[in-house]
Amino acid sequence: MKKQKISYKESGVNYEAMDPIKVLAQLRAKATAANFNRFGAKEIADSRGESAYVWEEKDEYRAFVIEGLGTKNLVADETRKFTGKTHYDTIAQDTVAMIVNDLIVVGADPQVVNAYFAIGSGDWFSDEERAIDLVEGWAKACDLAGAVWGGGETPTLKDIVDPGTIDLAGSAIGVIKPKKHLTLGEKLDAGDAIILIESSGIHANGLTLARTIASQLPKGYATLLPDGTSYGESILAPTHIYAQLIRDTFDAGVEIHYMTNITGHGWRKLMRANKIFTYVMHTVPNPQPIFPFIQKNSGNDDQEMYGNFNMGAGFALFINKRDVKKTIDAATKNSLKAWHAGTVEKGEKQVIIEPLKLTYKGDTLKVKA
Repeated sequence: MKKQKISYKESGVNYEAMDPIKVLAQLRAKATAANFNRFGAKEIADSRGESAYVWEEKDEYRAFVIEGLGTKNLVADETRKFTGKTHYDTIAQDTVAMIVNDLIVVGADPQVVNAYFAIGSGDWFSDEERAIDLVEGWAKACDLAGAVWGGGETPTLKDIVDPGTIDLAGSAIGVIKPKKHLTLGEKLDAGDAIILIESSGIHANGLTLARTIASQLPKGYATLLPDGTSYGESILAPTHIYAQLIRDTFDAGVEIHYMTNITGHGWRKLMRANKIFTYVMHTVPNPQPIFPFIQKNSGNDDQEMYGNFNMGAGFALFINKRDVKKTIDAATKNSLKAWHAGTVEKGEKQVIIEPLKLTYKGDTLKVKA
């Protein structure tokens, strides 16, 4: 029997419904910017719609972000049943990475990270092993980011959060100093090189679809991939934190013109900048085994996969082509693979992935007002 296709939208994630509300919120939020006048500060309007919000103070810019893990911890709960490990140390890293990797795209160096651990019942913390793994993992992830764990909130939300689960999220503030490190795409230009940095796997996006697939597998998350790793453990590979990479790239004298964290919307995120360009990708990294497994078991084509998953590339930097070697060397220093994978060209707003004959038009990414 032919398997029924499970699209990202059909799994429960409908960007067509979500994105217009995000844009509406941006427009309404913009009207509150005058409140900065009380502090002698001002917003950087071009940061609205980026992954992090930026404002200007006397000697530096500041950036702020709030992000959530999503549903990846549900995979950890199921995978624990056959591995015996809670996996919440790596789940904590995933959450911090989702926060920090959105903060750094504007050129911010993470300073303080706060945690949000929402539960449906206080009994969740009675599992001491799991709770300790979460706390230790969070602290280690903050160290990887070079940030202080400042505090957080642990609300009990009975009847909102399932008592057997936890909703993990957090926020972070960072500094952009010197001010020339502000990165909002204003320097982006035709001829710029596009550098892709490897992901560790699925990171923390596309989990709703991944979980749907697990529910249809006879062995669920214990199903083995061709490389011998279980489906659950492959999903749970911890998300890379790219903060040190960006610090090293700046320290190498690279002028970064734009950055994007490749999360939801997949490779469509490569055209997130406001400027109108065509992003031509001539090199496609080999995706980790988790991606062809998801593709095979969901029935999705390349257009759907690259339009929603990172497919092996978790972060992108747009730089002057003279700085390609310096940027790749900075990645190597951080034990990360990097590829000079594409070029910014004049033309309509779109992403063209030449080896796969895929094109994403500008109207397929509507995350900015």
